Amino acid sequence: MAGSVLAIGGIAVTAVLGLGAAMVGGAGATSQRAAAAADAAALAAADAVSGAVAVDADPCALAARVAAAHGAHLQDCRIEGLVAVVHVTAGYAGFPGSAGSRAGPPAAVAGR
Repeated sequence: MAGSVLAIGGIAVTAVLGLGAAMVGGAGATSQRAAAAADAAALAAADAVSGAVAVDADPCALAARVAAAHGAHLQDCRIEGLVAVVHVTAGYAGFPGSAGSRAGPPAAVAGR
């Protein structure tokens, strides 16, 4: 009987540790997904502002579409000259993660 209780306890501890590891891994993957979405959205908006791509959409609307394609939601988008600054959020297991990115020409070219 004592062996059964010990075995069940060991299985429970292993299951809890495995679930914790899965949550940490998922959160790390979501963080990377949010960062990639922010980078891609900022690049798309900066390209639209600079005329590098021919789109009829507002640069921030384009950034929102790119972020959504990466599984994230655009929270903020600012255009400062030729520079695009964006912030996106992505969720995992009900917990939000966020990332921001800036894209545009180097500061010397952008007039800063």
